[in-house]
Amino acid sequence: LQQRRGLRLSAPAAIQVTVRDALNQALDEELERDERVFLLGEEVAQYDGAYKISRGLWKKYGDKRVIDTPISEMGFTGIAVGAAMAGLRPVCEFMTFNFSMQAIDQVINSAAKTCYMSAGSIAVPIVFRGPNGASAGVAAQHSQCFAAWYGHCPGLKVVSPWSAEDAKGLLKAAIRDDNPVVMLESELLYGVPFEMSEQAQSKEFVIPIGKAKIERQGTHVTLVAHSRPVGHCMEAAAVLSKEGVECEVINLRTIRPMDIETVEASVVKTNHLVTVEGGWPQFGVGAEICARIMEGPAFNYLDAPAVRVTGADVPMPYAKILEDNSIPQVKDIVFAVKKALNI
Repeated sequence: LQQRRGLRLSAPAAIQVTVRDALNQALDEELERDERVFLLGEEVAQYDGAYKISRGLWKKYGDKRVIDTPISEMGFTGIAVGAAMAGLRPVCEFMTFNFSMQAIDQVINSAAKTCYMSAGSIAVPIVFRGPNGASAGVAAQHSQCFAAWYGHCPGLKVVSPWSAEDAKGLLKAAIRDDNPVVMLESELLYGVPFEMSEQAQSKEFVIPIGKAKIERQGTHVTLVAHSRPVGHCMEAAAVLSKEGVECEVINLRTIRPMDIETVEASVVKTNHLVTVEGGWPQFGVGAEICARIMEGPAFNYLDAPAVRVTGADVPMPYAKILEDNSIPQVKDIVFAVKKALNI
């Protein structure tokens, strides 16, 4: 009626949501939607989570749905995997993915391989989630990126969100998936606000696992990243744009299965490729992308060798100045782009 009277109706505006709140929304909505879903991990219940991701959920859903565990990753991960085999849908939180090494036998041998080894008769619908990669000043034993480790293993799906929409949509998709999913979050992004569209505010919003997103269109070079480095790529693209270089920025979102088709299509358009990641260089995510491009049809469109930007090949130092030099910065991406373009 208002439209007939000539009044202009504005669409509901997007809102600013932090990655922390997006993850909390996803957990709340999925706990409400499916009674088989439950969350377990260290301090997830009464303390509201070490990073406040599970804030308010214990009070809302109680001890049976949000469970504090002892400090024993092998133990509570084994419980979660067994629960998934029995028909529940656990979300298993690691206080940092570095601690998942205590439980890697459960993640790989018990969760990832069971569907195949049971000829498909046993599904393991479980999500392993928590902060991955470098934080700030937490040194080597709390700073490793596990994208390449878990991306290496058949039987797992591996997702790595950047924005609030990524975090919400991928976590909801992971919880609903019948396969074990490793969700690698960034502690440094938890408090960062992102614009969340009206669509993403819906309780039914999910992001398909295995599909990358082009965050910025460009014509001169393709930048591919996941997690926090996507933001660095966007900043580098803004800097380079002032110099007449237009970067196409691809947010991988999923490490396994990898959306190499989106990367190939971009390389065919730009003829140049730079990969960016916070993990170590050897056998890394960027190395896999470069190999896949070399082996596929897009290789013939490259005008220069692909360039990788990675973390330094050292255990993460504690000192801030050394830490900064061990993690890819915007200036490193700008340098790599100019190297690829020979400018």
